[in-house]
Formats: sequence, structure tokens, C-alpha cells
Amino acid sequence: MDGLLRWETTTIQGRHAAYGAAGPGPTVVFLHGWAVSNQTYKAGLKRLVQNGFRVLAPALPGFGGSEPLPDDAEMADYAAWVSDFVGAVSGAVPVVLIGHSFGGGVAIRTAYDHPDQVRALVLVNSIGGSAWRKHGSVVEALQARPLWDWGLHFPRDVWPVRQVRRVLPVILGDVFTNAVRNPRAVWHSANVARLADLTDELEALKERRLPVVVVWGDRDGIVTRESIESLVAAVGAPEVVTVEGNHSWLLADPDRFGEVITNVLTVIERAAADATEVDEVASLRTA
Repeated sequence: MDGLLRWETTTIQGRHAAYGAAGPGPTVVFLHGWAVSNQTYKAGLKRLVQNGFRVLAPALPGFGGSEPLPDDAEMADYAAWVSDFVGAVSGAVPVVLIGHSFGGGVAIRTAYDHPDQVRALVLVNSIGGSAWRKHGSVVEALQARPLWDWGLHFPRDVWPVRQVRRVLPVILGDVFTNAVRNPRAVWHSANVARLADLTDELEALKERRLPVVVVWGDRDGIVTRESIESLVAAVGAPEVVTVEGNHSWLLADPDRFGEVITNVLTVIERAAADATEVDEVASLRTA
């Protein structure tokens, strides 16, 4: 199995949509970060396919060739689009949703709004926490963070030199293409991401006991430590995997991304199998 994704198109909500697909096995749906596309992550996703997973990777609306949502779209609208994508393309539900950055926020809202379609979440350097940063003992809220501050951390995120040649051309190429194709969608989604305090949704997922794994690069200046800590607190002590790296660590080192996420997915699959076995035993005892 070479793990190469097939790049296909479909229609979601009456709009053209692009996606990648490959592999047998348990289905995972990967949601990409802001301003890039599904193809940005193809090297890492190839590793997941080679490790036995069926990967579906849509280009979210406004990116990578998928038509944008209306100008007033909110996070719930992106989630509804993902739900319709899963229903149209997956053929098997519920699925594991993996989301990076903005895609993590969309994944959270999708799991909240469409619980029958999502059996686990893997949030990689994800937005959704309520905090921005600390000044002494005072925690500043996410909404206080200006949009320019997000961009201020981008140069440091593609450093050091050893990863610039791998990450920078990929990111800038996709950002430029998406900005030319759909500048309004890129700008609007940036504001959706900037204001994405998903505390209520995360707390509801905690009450539902949805399996959630948080993966975070410990040098991330875009999604800050305070933001991740507030996300973790809201969802109620999920499994947390900390890796060495910044916001784009999964692009800089696709082999490590494949290894980390495969390990996470294997644990999720094992836990699901154990839970099924417990339920079957319990039903036998009550029969």
C-alpha cells in the first residue's frame, strides 16, 4: 500500500467540494488548519494510510478548491458542512475527527452539534480554549487577542532553519492560492477562528464522555499554552500528548505526525473494543 491519497470532488450543500481519500480500516476524517488546505498535510496523512487507517481529508469551505460558505457563516455552519460531508462521503459513521488548529475548532463544534457522527476527537494544536495569555496572575481572554498578534507569531513558527525549507513553501503556496481564490472567505474564517471560545461545547462533550485526545507542540506561539490549558480544563482532563515543536510541527515532521497520531488512534480503537466487550458482558449478566 503506497498510502497516496486520491484527490476527488463532490457536492456538499449544493457547492463544489474537494477532498482526499485513501485506505481501508477505521475511518478518520482530517480537518486542516486556517488558510491552508487538505493537500498541505498529504505527507503526514500518507503515513496514517500506510498504518492501516482509512483517511478522508476534505478541503474546508473557501480553501483548496472547495466553494466558500456565505459571508456570515459561523463555526456552526462549518460544522454543518463537515457533517454533510461525512454523511455523503464516509459511508461509515461514527468517525474519528482529527482537527489541526482552525480544523480542531470545527471538529469540536461538529462533535457538539452532530454527536451521532463522531465517536472520538483528536485535537492537534487546536483552537477552542477561552484564554490567550497570562500577565502575572491575570489570564487574558481569547477575545482580547487582536488579529495581528496571531500573524506576529508566524515567522517564529516556521523556524528553525532546518524546517524552513520544508514548511514555508508549502504554507505560503497554499495561503497565497487560497487568498487569491477566495480572499473574503480567508479573512472571514480568520475572524471566526480568532473568536472561537468553545468552552460550552467542550464542557458538553465532557458530560457526554466523548473520548478526546489533545496533542500540542510545546513551542506553539499561535495557539498558546494558556489556550491549550483552558481547552483541556473545559473538556475535563482528556489524554494530553505533548510533542517537541511549534504550531506546524506536523508539517515539519510528517513521520513523527504519523507515529504520534497512529499511536493515539490505536489507543482509541483499543478503548472502544474494551468498552464494547464490557457492554456485551453486562448485557449477558442482565439477560
